[in-house]
Amino acid sequence: MDPGGERITRLIRQACDERGWGPTKLARELGIAAARGPTGMSRQYARKLLEGERQPGELWMPAVAKVLGLHTDQVAEIPGPGPLFVDTVESVLALGRSEGVDRRIFLTASGGTALAFLGVPDAEAITRRVRTAAPTAVRVGAGEVAAIETMVSTLGDLAAEYGGGHVKRLAVNYLIDNAGPWLEGRYTEATGRKLYAATSQLAHLVGWMTQDEGDDRQHQDTAQHYYGHAWRLAAEAGEPELAATALRGAAVQSIARGPRHRAEAFALAEKAMTYAKDLDDPRALAYYQSTLAEAAALDGNYRLATQALAASQTEIERTASAPPGQSWASHFTIGRWAYASGMILAKMGDLPAAREHLHQALETYGLDRRRTRASVLGNLGGLHLQQGDLDGALAVWSEFLDCADGIQSIKVRDAAEDLRMRLARYENVTAARELSQRAAVLLARA
Repeated sequence: MDPGGERITRLIRQACDERGWGPTKLARELGIAAARGPTGMSRQYARKLLEGERQPGELWMPAVAKVLGLHTDQVAEIPGPGPLFVDTVESVLALGRSEGVDRRIFLTASGGTALAFLGVPDAEAITRRVRTAAPTAVRVGAGEVAAIETMVSTLGDLAAEYGGGHVKRLAVNYLIDNAGPWLEGRYTEATGRKLYAATSQLAHLVGWMTQDEGDDRQHQDTAQHYYGHAWRLAAEAGEPELAATALRGAAVQSIARGPRHRAEAFALAEKAMTYAKDLDDPRALAYYQSTLAEAAALDGNYRLATQALAASQTEIERTASAPPGQSWASHFTIGRWAYASGMILAKMGDLPAAREHLHQALETYGLDRRRTRASVLGNLGGLHLQQGDLDGALAVWSEFLDCADGIQSIKVRDAAEDLRMRLARYENVTAARELSQRAAVLLARA
């Protein structure tokens, strides 16, 4: 047995000895903790855990940690398992359940990052679930798929207005309590593909919300795991656009984490383009091309960034008067393109063009989501100040603070912190001092 396996077996035995539990009691408590019911784990499996013949792995580790009262530092040094076959549905549900205990335990136990695209999706996942579904499992059809899609749209709209932290718990609970039983239910292969696709969007949304909720290592690693699961679910469903969108989400996260992650961001953006190559939706193509441009700019490859940005513009201009479609990527409007382009141009040092694009995003194309408008205004104020326009910066930042009130988003908090830092040298300017004080109030409530 490997050292990590020996250690977790020893911890399980010790905890059970202290409680006077045998394999029957251990199995019952772990099944309940994992939301699988008192018979969710067999006595035989629990016996193997006690004897060291099996290890909990990522699917059972959160329940083990919760039931036995194991602390993060007790499992932090246990090496993660090597590459293993993992059922994507079981894994994403285990990830959601782990948020009820300590996510660091799940992330330690799961081994490596959630960028599971480095492995191979399970092409037979849906077929196997259709073939092995229990006769007593809930019957799933088009109605359940539509319910997930509707919930993704509803929760996504709320998050776009008030930030990812505002409704993330609702999204995680829906994944576990509603989508979970349906994924483990009975359905045809055609319904299964639609069910996996809808759940991919839900997992992606939870990843985005988690990323938007906090910028600490725990939040970012958890978000990365959700993006990886969203990609696997989409790939197993045979949905290249959703797969590309999940990879694009992971790429944007890596971009946000700064230059140290530039190689990862670029690899993810390129991988997204491989899934997008046969798509015919110009909005989707503009979406992925703009991400490639931003990743290339972060990587210092301004020539490729310029080429990708021009390709993105060509695609988005084909959709100027067309209504958005139903997919995630097809909601990439020309206003959002102008915002993304402005940020890319800022990375390449073209501040006047960047400022013009952000003004266009707000005034010409009318971005109407509060969180998005707040993000644009926060960045736009900084661009005005970098070009020596203090009055313009103060006017934009005043509107930013009006818009940002009540939004739970790390991007908004970062913009407020940026505002305060940049205005620190203007403490003798009354308007600047007042704005800084307003930003401090907003941060104190965040």
